[in-house]
Amino acid sequence: MPFPANLLSSKLRILSLRVKELSCNGKWQEVFSHYLQVKKAGFDVTDPSVFPLIIKACSNLSYTHGKSTHACLIKQGFESFPSIGNALMDFYVKWRFRDSAITLFDYVDSRDSVSWNIIIHGHLDDGALAEGLWWFNKARVSGFEPNTSVLVLVIQAYRSLGAYWEGLEVHGYIVRRGFWAVHSVQNSLLSMYVNTDMECARKMFDEMCERDVVSWSVMIGGYVRSEEAFSGLQLFREMVSDVRNKPDGLTLVSILKGCTILRDLSMGRLLHGFAIRRGLDCDLFVGNSLIDMYCKFNDADSTSKVFNEMPQKNKVSWNSALSGLVFNERYSEALSLLYAMRKEVSGVDEITLVNILQLCKYFVHPTECKSVHCVVLRQTYELNELVLNSLIDAYAKCHLIELAWKLFCGMKRRDVVLWSTMISGFTRCGMPDEAIAVFQQMNQAQEEKPNSVTIINLLEACSVAAELGRSKWAHGIAIRRSLATEVSIGTAIVDMYSKCGAIDASRKAFHQISEKNIVSWTAMVAAYGMNGLAHEALALVAEMKLHGLHANAVTVLSVLSACSHGGLVEEGLSFFKSMVQDHEVQPTLEHYSCIIDMLARAGKLDMALDLINKIPDKLKAGAASAWGAILSACRSYGNRELGEGAVSRILELEPQNSAGYLLASGMYAADGLWVDAARMRWLAKERGVKVIAGYSLVHVDNKACKFIAGEKSQFHPLASETKITVEQIHNCMKIDERNEILGSFE
Repeated sequence: MPFPANLLSSKLRILSLRVKELSCNGKWQEVFSHYLQVKKAGFDVTDPSVFPLIIKACSNLSYTHGKSTHACLIKQGFESFPSIGNALMDFYVKWRFRDSAITLFDYVDSRDSVSWNIIIHGHLDDGALAEGLWWFNKARVSGFEPNTSVLVLVIQAYRSLGAYWEGLEVHGYIVRRGFWAVHSVQNSLLSMYVNTDMECARKMFDEMCERDVVSWSVMIGGYVRSEEAFSGLQLFREMVSDVRNKPDGLTLVSILKGCTILRDLSMGRLLHGFAIRRGLDCDLFVGNSLIDMYCKFNDADSTSKVFNEMPQKNKVSWNSALSGLVFNERYSEALSLLYAMRKEVSGVDEITLVNILQLCKYFVHPTECKSVHCVVLRQTYELNELVLNSLIDAYAKCHLIELAWKLFCGMKRRDVVLWSTMISGFTRCGMPDEAIAVFQQMNQAQEEKPNSVTIINLLEACSVAAELGRSKWAHGIAIRRSLATEVSIGTAIVDMYSKCGAIDASRKAFHQISEKNIVSWTAMVAAYGMNGLAHEALALVAEMKLHGLHANAVTVLSVLSACSHGGLVEEGLSFFKSMVQDHEVQPTLEHYSCIIDMLARAGKLDMALDLINKIPDKLKAGAASAWGAILSACRSYGNRELGEGAVSRILELEPQNSAGYLLASGMYAADGLWVDAARMRWLAKERGVKVIAGYSLVHVDNKACKFIAGEKSQFHPLASETKITVEQIHNCMKIDERNEILGSFE
């Protein structure tokens, strides 16, 4: 039996009121449930004002429900109502069916500003910027009235597209249409200007009657990104001088980055205190920015403290702390943090993988490198250039150069960093010829132009090859690229020529460096020392002082090494005593070892032993090289008693280093104690010590030829030119058959 007309009307009116009430409270599921109840009862809703609410409920619940509701509206003839048509367009836009929304827009005859705003907003919000701006310009011709949210999106779109002049035109349109006083519009325009013209941005900022925290943050961030961090810092001081302004996390993130750019740690610490007082240190992004700042200031302790005190952490927090420890070469702590990270964070990203590879390089873990490679493949990071560059570098540093080369050859695109990494990898693995060949391949490919790092790697390869001809060729490349006068490349050229024995070329390259720093001076001091010119090395240090530069730890080590090899014992001792007072250099184990070596070479074994006993306790654990210098001298001067004591110390400190066994075996052999010499060889084999054979480097026609200890080949590279074999060279040197016991530990 049908409901009486008055009762039906009453029920529908109650439905309308109930739907409107539920809509105000955002209870969209109940809104649609009421609508379905009426439909199931066999009634049609006739109040047009209810349908926009029902469609909005579908926008929040289900695309299928919205489609069925749309079909009902078509049957009832309500689709042409402006409010219902706009609600349907909004529904399709929110479910990312822009084509359906446009079809509906074209169908509706009575379009209003709401209709245009929905279509424009839908495109811009969905990332279709060009299409959205096209609709915006078309709407302007039709004379529609944009709302604030659409204007904000339009400004953001022009900013994203870098369309500065079109943005200026919109700025004029906003002023003409009376939207200039809207704060969100002002901040959006400000954001657009800071990306292109900080001068216009500052002018607009100064003209704003009211500035909220967003306005200040946008300007400060703009200055920092525009490499005007000092101006950003001044603006921040102006902001906090007014108690009405309360910086938020975004402001702190920008200004902390500015402190990093300015290298102003004191201001960074003040801002850290400011964040704590304002309670902003609990902000996740502020915490991550503090970690990043301290890590770039090489303050690993503060980095760890901030990280440990953060109430919540995300993957960025862990990666930042891990990067900080790796950057500051605190690898053991980084490894511990990585183990903790695996328990707290699910999965890894490219930054984590790069940090793990840095640890693999330091600890020389080839198996871990392969494991990381598997993760890279599983998580499809094989197209990430940073990860691949790090992986190739790690393979090379872990002596897996074949895998590094295979990975390199399989890459479709190789940037200059990748080429440089491969050249460096071959050089580090003692394969300079292959490194130079890679550089030549890079030139032939013409994919990328070599940069300063590439040239430095090439020069290092030539220094390892120690061939003067190729070194001059590499120098010529640096000159043609106008890089030879740069301090880093000039220093590498000095070092390269010194390793070729061309000290005059080193000296000339040194004088051609336009602005020398402590590294270039030190390289020249080392060049003199390496080539037996100890007096010249000392004179150069004195000249360096006249230029206002003070020797650092490496310079001092180079001078001591020069004195040691040049036999200048008194000068070396005097320099060693003055290094703390005059140069303010704290002696390290390397300095002590060098002085001990100098004394031992001169036969002053008692003085050397006295000095080794004075080495600070914290350094004694690594003093094997110092004892090795004493052992070598004991062999030369026949002091077997002291030598045996040195042997026990060396084998205790470095049981896997072949040098101690070789020196001990040599000492016993020099005294004719062949059984003891053989015992040292047997002990090395039993402990699985890998022995690297020694070699002599002989220059013939600008080519470096290597003679390896124990080599028996009849076909040495020199043989074809000199018509003699390696065996004949050995015979000419009258090597006693007894010395075969010392040949190698193969």
